[in-house]
Amino acid sequence: MSARNSNANKAAARERLREERERQARRDRTRRQLVVAGSTVAILAVAGGVGFGVVQANKPSHWEAAKDAKAVTAPKNTSGANGTTVVIGKPEAKKTLELYEDSRCPICATFEQQVGATIQKDVDAGKYKVKYVGATFIDNSDNGEGSKNALSALGAALDVSPEAFSAYKTALYSAANHPSESDDKFADDAALLKIADSVNELKDNAAFKKNVKSGTFDAWAMKMSATFDNSSVEGTPTLRMDGRTVTAEGSKNAPLTAPEYTAAIAKALAG
Repeated sequence: MSARNSNANKAAARERLREERERQARRDRTRRQLVVAGSTVAILAVAGGVGFGVVQANKPSHWEAAKDAKAVTAPKNTSGANGTTVVIGKPEAKKTLELYEDSRCPICATFEQQVGATIQKDVDAGKYKVKYVGATFIDNSDNGEGSKNALSALGAALDVSPEAFSAYKTALYSAANHPSESDDKFADDAALLKIADSVNELKDNAAFKKNVKSGTFDAWAMKMSATFDNSSVEGTPTLRMDGRTVTAEGSKNAPLTAPEYTAAIAKALAG
């Protein structure tokens, strides 16, 4: 091999080595750029996720949003601000019995099971009207939703008719349907609709079912609950007539039997 050929081969080898090093350098630069870009995307994704999580955490719940709603859809057969005045009975009845109840309240269930029929009989006879005020304080004590959801469903029943409202309230408080206070059964729309099937006006009533499922009267329920919260009433059931609390004889509590109620209401009507 001549010296010339040897030098030429060495030069060519050096050139190939140089080109290979440049290609490797370009590959290394590209790889570093991809790693940096990927890391940046990952950091942005994490930051975005954290930001989204913070936004979601600070976002008001459905019921909080309903409580603060400016536009309120009130059921038919109501009056007053936001439709929170609910009066059941003959308009000409001179006396009005105010009735404060929470749908999850077990004592309210006992009251309705024992006294409800007597109240309905008196209302039908025109002895007095009933002004209903719904509460949701039991939900507040255990972060539940049943009181609020049931009150909204009662609004949907009232939208059908006062009679449907009364019948549905009776069904909700019945021994067969009312849960224990620790059971948030009424938070489930399906449970509320199943109970409604026992009320003729509500069974197969498409408008009623739609209003329950879509929460048409959720904001109304929260306004009604605020009416209770802003009253001086501390518990349920509470009965008032002419501003005076109606209680069982010798007690500070509402009468829980028909005889006790009949005696107490006769005294209230006379006064």
